[in-house]
Amino acid sequence: MQTILGANGTIARDLAKELRAFTNDIRLVSRNPKPIHPEDQIFPADLTEKQNVYKAVKGSEVVYVTVGFEYNINVWRKQWPGLIQHVIDACVREGSRLVFFDNMYCYDPTTVGHMTEENPIKPVSEKGKVRAQVAGLIESAMQEKNLKALIARSADFYGPGNEKSFLIETVYKNLKKGKSPQWFSNADKIHSFTYTPDAARATALLGNTSDAYQEVWHLPTDGQKLTGRQIAALFMQEMNIQKNVSVLPMWMIKTLGLFIPFLREMPEMMYQYNQDYFFDSSKFEKRFNVKPTPYIEGIRAIIQSDTQ
Repeated sequence: MQTILGANGTIARDLAKELRAFTNDIRLVSRNPKPIHPEDQIFPADLTEKQNVYKAVKGSEVVYVTVGFEYNINVWRKQWPGLIQHVIDACVREGSRLVFFDNMYCYDPTTVGHMTEENPIKPVSEKGKVRAQVAGLIESAMQEKNLKALIARSADFYGPGNEKSFLIETVYKNLKKGKSPQWFSNADKIHSFTYTPDAARATALLGNTSDAYQEVWHLPTDGQKLTGRQIAALFMQEMNIQKNVSVLPMWMIKTLGLFIPFLREMPEMMYQYNQDYFFDSSKFEKRFNVKPTPYIEGIRAIIQSDTQ
């Protein structure tokens, strides 16, 4: 049995598809899980409750955590540490291997210009501090409780059907509406994006590779160093549209945040947009002989999937 906790998100859905290369015995856990395959085991549960986590993990060989809580620092502080501690305890009790799907928030902001698995854990944002706390719980359990675990990290997302991607929301959807693509802070800085089908395929591969555990892995991400303006230009090229990129400065983000909850959470994260942000996945690429999907191919797939 391989179990996905947080089974309704984009990564989880793609991950369930990719796991079929390794097993037909898949359990999908969330408040309202939906099957990907007819044989999938559906397990409705509120994962903020300890006993539900224990029941969901029971009998699992591998447990994938792809939970996505509301993008709100108060929710993160309240929910993330407890969930991860319960998952750790359940995995230790069951002898399950743990795969934690993570982001890059925990890294020292001064090092995001070139991120590798060796970057120092030194967050300044409040959300980054929560992610660092969670990663620390897992790493401590590896050392002290003999937990078999790995952390799979991703850059910002993009991909077909990804409704929570900054790139989809502010660039692609605006262009579809005939509006200018928008970018935060500085559109002339490099910004990496991980293609969600690549991330899911790599996570499934890591979870089913015994010697990948007890390590941190960056999921495969195109190594082209494109700026926000250049990425937006690729969308416009494929859509045969010409628009100027509209840049949202910090003062505007703060003002809009008075009315838009998501933007209210963004000012502390602007360090990711006002400097180069490059996500290096060469460790994974070399170990598994995998090449990430080039940006132009990912963008074409997004547009094609939206017209089918």
